[in-house]
Amino acid sequence: MSWTEDRVGRLTKLWADGLSASQIAADLGGVTRNAVIGKVHRLGLSGRAKPASSTARAKRQPRSAGYTATRTTRATPRTSGANALKIDADAEVRFRPKPAEDVVVPISKHLTVLQLTENTCKWPSGDPQYPDFSFCGHNSKDSTPYCEFHSKLAFQPASERRRKRR
Repeated sequence: MSWTEDRVGRLTKLWADGLSASQIAADLGGVTRNAVIGKVHRLGLSGRAKPASSTARAKRQPRSAGYTATRTTRATPRTSGANALKIDADAEVRFRPKPAEDVVVPISKHLTVLQLTENTCKWPSGDPQYPDFSFCGHNSKDSTPYCEFHSKLAFQPASERRRKRR
């Protein structure tokens, strides 16, 4: 299959209309999705209309744990046409770090597996294949395998897990 001027023109129009590479390949016939993607990149086509379903997914993406973002826009956002993917130069994004909790990281006692007891923290440190591998060794509470600090790292309350799944 060769790319004739008619097929390239049809590809360009369908791409600008927001069709996926698979849909364009099916419409053109005799060409694969990857061939369509390759031709789009060789032609340098970029700005295309976003499908309605992609905006819903973008809103549900989680933010990073350490920062909160505030976005203020002075112009109306571009949602369709050739300028849909251009960055709005007037948009301003500010990041504010979350306040840190009072966290005390314990210094490991570097215990070997033979030195561990029921009441010592079994948090591993290092790679087990190397001789400097050790365990935390601090006192664990309430018959848990880890000290207070490592328990916070290892266990999450059920409500947080459910919230993260949404």
